Parts: sequence; structure tokens; C-alpha cells
Amino acid sequence: MTLKFIDPQKFGLAKRVKLCNRGKEGIDIIIERKSRLIMKDGIKIIATANQIKGSKKIKTVSLKTSAPVCSKTKSLLTKNNIEVKVLKSV
Repeated sequence: MTLKFIDPQKFGLAKRVKLCNRGKEGIDIIIERKSRLIMKDGIKIIATANQIKGSKKIKTVSLKTSAPVCSKTKSLLTKNNIEVKVLKSV
């Protein structure tokens, strides 16, 4: 499966943010790194997701990452309707 990347500047985000289109299902935020995602990262992800949802009529935003996610961060993202998925390779 190939990922269809979209321009983050359409949503008012920085160029370094990686976004992937899932069609009618929504948008994925892609984070590729080895270090663990902690609460500080989770808060930034929530802010990014809210900016995406606010600028266009996007219903779902999820996170695809190759890094391990802290359990507290994962529960915070789940409470904010952001699904965490495992990224195998891009």
C-alpha cells in the first residue's frame, strides 16, 4: 500500500509535518522516529489534529508512528478521538 502524502500548508501547518490522505476516512499524521512519544508530543499532536479538523471538513484524524507510545499519551490521544496505529514503513 502506497501512502498519498498531502501538503500540510493547506491546513496552516509547518512543512515538516507529514500528512497522509486516507480518502473519505480522514487524514493520518505520520511520525517516523525511534524515540518514544511522550505527553509533550501528544499535546502537540492534539493541537495539530484540531487545526486539521478546524480548517477543512475532516472528520477523523489518526496517528501513524513507528515509535513506541507512552501509555498515558495513548490514553490522552484516545480520549481526544485520535486513533494510534503502527507504521510499518513508508
